[in-house]
Amino acid sequence: MIRVPVLSPKGKPLMPAKASRVRRWLKTGKAKVVHDDLGIFQVQLVKPPSGEETQKIVAGVDPGKLFTGIAVQSTKATLFLAHLNLPFENVTKRMTQRAMMRRGRRGRRINRNLPYDQRNHRQHRFDNRKGHKIPPSIRANKQLALKVIQELSRIYPFWDVVVEVIKARGDKSFSPAMVGQYWQIEQLEQAGYAVHTQEGWYTSTLRQYLGLPKAKNKAEESPAAHAVDGICLAASQFMRYRQIKGKSGTWLGSIEVTPCQFAVINRPPVCRRQLHMMIPVKGKGRRKYGGTVTCHGFRKGDYVKAVKAGVTHYGYVSGDTKSQVSLSDAHWKRVGRFTAKKVQLLQRNTGLVSTVGLSNSCGVER
Repeated sequence: MIRVPVLSPKGKPLMPAKASRVRRWLKTGKAKVVHDDLGIFQVQLVKPPSGEETQKIVAGVDPGKLFTGIAVQSTKATLFLAHLNLPFENVTKRMTQRAMMRRGRRGRRINRNLPYDQRNHRQHRFDNRKGHKIPPSIRANKQLALKVIQELSRIYPFWDVVVEVIKARGDKSFSPAMVGQYWQIEQLEQAGYAVHTQEGWYTSTLRQYLGLPKAKNKAEESPAAHAVDGICLAASQFMRYRQIKGKSGTWLGSIEVTPCQFAVINRPPVCRRQLHMMIPVKGKGRRKYGGTVTCHGFRKGDYVKAVKAGVTHYGYVSGDTKSQVSLSDAHWKRVGRFTAKKVQLLQRNTGLVSTVGLSNSCGVER
């Protein structure tokens, strides 16, 4: 039975309720549907409840380079699963492009016909040589996971977060992945979460014991790709492995893996404001490029409804022309262009693009 997040009249997260009970609340007017940045279906009570006691709920985070799995688990039910498509490759590509454009601008500014000491060399404005610097691509990955955890804690009553950690092999004195995971743990602790760490071999052993499948395709947008590891990470706070002398050992404790809401979450790939295009049009100057503001009052990433030829389309604003607005789906593939007057705003850009579906009890299908 799927559990639905429940909020108190003041917005405090309560224990999720069964879908059948939530339907009765909505019929009798005891609750109303509310929305959040993740697009998760949830309700808010109209009157104060008789009690606000909660059971222990834990969130598990399985970080990766391109994908991250997140799960919210209690002993009696799986409450939520998420598959995060991280912006690592996109950020790396844009940072390389930005460096190339910057070198070009500096090269055009300097008059190389003058002696070296008379050239217009700009002095450095600050000391940017700092140790343990996090690459922008890894920082973007960790910030996306942190934002999702913060949004989930607003609708599920949990403060315990289990993060899978890695160890860099060899005698390397610097590892961006290691620095990134320590920075993520530090940010979670500063936000008030009780952070627990766990190594990958323990997660794999617990997953095999629970009988959860693991997809070979890491890019597969299903719970079996990464979210199942989030379940095992969260389950480590309810289960322990005990070694018995002369025997193989046993697991103490148990959890129930149940159907729940499953979301594929992306960050809208909106280009930042650039001074100009890289390649100028022949005979013309470089036009401006990037930014989130359109000339029709919408922002890129806004969730809107558009009508064309009597057909209603839903999507995210991804661009505009003089009289039209471009719409894209959750994977940022263009749906079409629509007249600006026939586009209606439903939700402002939240920095997240999510597709919410359902997962079955074994965690394979959406």
